[in-house]
Amino acid sequence: MKVIPFKIPKPSRELIRYQVDCQPYFYDKLHQHPEVQLSCILEGEGKLIVGDYIGRFGPGDIFLLAQNVPHVFRSDDVYYQPEEGKQSHSIIVFFDLRAFGKEFWASEELQEVKGFFEHLNGCYRVLVEGRNEFIAQVQQLQYKNKLEKVVGSLHLVDVLMHKATLQRLNLADQMQNLSEREGKRMEQVLQFLVAESHRQLSLEEVASVANMSREAFCRFFKDRTRKTLVTFLNELRVSNACQALLHSDQTIASIAFTCGFSNLSHFNRVFIKTIGSTPREFRRQTTINKV
Repeated sequence: MKVIPFKIPKPSRELIRYQVDCQPYFYDKLHQHPEVQLSCILEGEGKLIVGDYIGRFGPGDIFLLAQNVPHVFRSDDVYYQPEEGKQSHSIIVFFDLRAFGKEFWASEELQEVKGFFEHLNGCYRVLVEGRNEFIAQVQQLQYKNKLEKVVGSLHLVDVLMHKATLQRLNLADQMQNLSEREGKRMEQVLQFLVAESHRQLSLEEVASVANMSREAFCRFFKDRTRKTLVTFLNELRVSNACQALLHSDQTIASIAFTCGFSNLSHFNRVFIKTIGSTPREFRRQTTINKV
């Protein structure tokens, strides 16, 4: 299966594509596409991986991705278990800037919008006052006719430009516009790391997944994530630990070992460095915020 590039199923001249993803788990292959993507998560939890960024996503999160940014919304393992009856649900708006045409972007009225799209670089978390209202406006696009859909989408862009805060998530740009071969190799490595991060992994074992030598793999991985394999694995394991701290009553020691850390003290050090608090403080504060 060719992972990169990914083609959005739509007519070639369609300016705006509204899509509903509602299934047990989200599409879990690293992929990129030339359309700008606005995603609203309604149900489901998991990890968002974009370049050097590994973070959690959950209900109510809104993300904006620039053109040709390789990314994957990887649902948590529990969503792959049919007996759990879990559901993942998101709504997505794709903006095809190519379909608008040069004449459209040449108009004086759209220069600010053009500049906004041109300066997008990577993936952003969208922070907006009245988040639920914003998501409701996105949902309403599915009921609009073609012209109303374009006008409504441009209204959302206006909110993004003037009323929202766009929090840049990934810092490295090396993941942008990966070749198909590089993308497929990176996809294989990420899938392997996500599936096997719960156990001890050697550099040789991971390099073999990419069919590369140790030295070549280290350069390949660091060039595209700006992180060593150890750092990336630790952040992946901390992300899994956060999920366990939020949704289970396991002891912190048990979570540390289950997520792939060899000892509790190392887990605590890595967790504090990554999250900024101890696992115990993270669990307690999150519990307080839920009340």
